[in-house]
Amino acid sequence: MKSKLKKTKQYSVGGLFSGVGGIELGFQQAGFKISWANEIDKNSCITYRKNFDHQLYEGDINDLQGSNLKPVDVLCGGFPCQAFSIAGYRKGFDDERGNVFFQIIRLINELKKKPKVLFLENVKNFKGHDQGRTFQKVINIIEENGYSIFFDVLNTCDYTLIPQNRERTFLICFRDEKDWEFSRKKNLMSKKFADFFPPKKIKSNHPIQKFLENSEIDEKFYYRQDKYMYPHLRKTMKSPDTLYQWRRQYVRENKNNKCPTLTANMGTGGHNVPLVVTDEGFRKLTPRECFNFQGFPKSFKLPNELATSHLYKQAGNAVTVPMIKKLAQAILKAIE
Repeated sequence: MKSKLKKTKQYSVGGLFSGVGGIELGFQQAGFKISWANEIDKNSCITYRKNFDHQLYEGDINDLQGSNLKPVDVLCGGFPCQAFSIAGYRKGFDDERGNVFFQIIRLINELKKKPKVLFLENVKNFKGHDQGRTFQKVINIIEENGYSIFFDVLNTCDYTLIPQNRERTFLICFRDEKDWEFSRKKNLMSKKFADFFPPKKIKSNHPIQKFLENSEIDEKFYYRQDKYMYPHLRKTMKSPDTLYQWRRQYVRENKNNKCPTLTANMGTGGHNVPLVVTDEGFRKLTPRECFNFQGFPKSFKLPNELATSHLYKQAGNAVTVPMIKKLAQAILKAIE
């Protein structure tokens, strides 16, 4: 008599503020099925559609109606962080970009069935905004809507093979879970999730060379002697084993052999793009290399019709895919 294999349910995911789909891709790699996503930026939508076949709702989240969306097991999103970032005006909920959090809550309650899990991502400094009051308000609202919460600030290079220094706040929330405890030292500890989160740290990362392109690089990415900062680059940039940054008046070396945090403003002027020493000279990373340092696979398509500045911005706005995959795998263990 043949034994029957137990069929594992494939849990569904809906995405908000999806960008080019890094969170969705991480969940997909962990075995989840993506039902739909939402993104307002038209250029990000072009890249998204090049790489995914599921429904993408292009437009403002304010116009999205939960009653028209297919219910999902996991609702995820890296909601806009400008309102909570040190780089912003520190206005938090007084900034209209901060108020999109309330749109997430609205959609949770408009869906025909609340998601089992909420997966939210934001900048490292989200927890400290307004002396922690903004974050506590977010926690309280999520709790009021029937979820327990675990949160932590995790760095890409601590948990994946990607050598990028990228610290982000993650909130992972479970619906209708009554058996949980609060501890200020341990944050909000969901008992069903405690065995899986945070993931175990790794001891080392891949070298940066693994993420550089082997093909011939276009001349436009190089800084030659005609560039005003060239003398500074020549003086400081010595090692091919790390990355550098041009800081308007000086060159900063990342001595830990890590890629500095990739940012959305890499797309404005290009000065924020990390620099590398090669046999052919000093150059900035290409958009493809930035996507490599975010853990996107080589098969991920970058549209030829988009300007380089848009691709840099998309890479900087994205998440590190292997980091999301690892967290999605932990969520899968918890809900099963």
